[in-house]
Amino acid sequence: MSVNLTPTHPGKVYFVGAGIGQLDHLTIAAQSKLRLAEVLIYDALVNTHLLTLVPPNCACLPVGKRGGQPSLQQREINELIVNHCQMGKRVVRLKSGDPFIFGRCFSEIQALMDEGCAYEVVPGLSSALAAPLLAGIPLTDPQLSRCFGVITAHDLTALNWSALSGLDTLVVLMGGRNLSELVNQLLHWGRSPKTPIAIIRWAGHPQQFTWTGRLANIVAQVGTDAVAPSVIIIGDVVELRDKIMGTSDFYHKNL
Repeated sequence: MSVNLTPTHPGKVYFVGAGIGQLDHLTIAAQSKLRLAEVLIYDALVNTHLLTLVPPNCACLPVGKRGGQPSLQQREINELIVNHCQMGKRVVRLKSGDPFIFGRCFSEIQALMDEGCAYEVVPGLSSALAAPLLAGIPLTDPQLSRCFGVITAHDLTALNWSALSGLDTLVVLMGGRNLSELVNQLLHWGRSPKTPIAIIRWAGHPQQFTWTGRLANIVAQVGTDAVAPSVIIIGDVVELRDKIMGTSDFYHKNL
């Protein structure tokens, strides 16, 4: 998606989805934008290996945006993007996953629109879809899962748990630090303690690790281990993992 809006500045901003972080999961369109970047503004969860794609003279500016760690305020990020665009630069705003899935893009796009800056959005592979696949868990199944929902655990109190607890499959992003509360909410709203759950940490990376269990015991299984960053899958489809992994060389090579 490219929007020019009769730009008043010669620069342009590209919101690029970094996918799950590995070069081989990056889209061709994303690679081409990175190779032309004059300024790269990227989040903390972006794999720094992707920075090898930008030109040697590209200014690489980290802005944080990871829970519990120092980050620029959103207002500061907006100003940074606009200022470099107004200087006539090709700016790549690199976000993990897909820019429009919990990427908080609208504030940054609105800031560009207010200043007459051109922008383009390049899709990325969201961990909500990629992590379950890489762990051998299908999100849909004719019998076990006719639908799935994706949520962020950033503010669990803002969610409609009455509705979410009834979904066949629930995918939770940024939920590692709130695992106990997440489980308690689902149990409180009627989800069975026997419901299967999987936690996939660092999906697509060499250190990928997956816990599987039930709502009743997953917190004890994880214990004091660091869970973030992770994707959490809740639903009966988790039980298909052993069958899929047991019959596919792909998963033995990638898990």
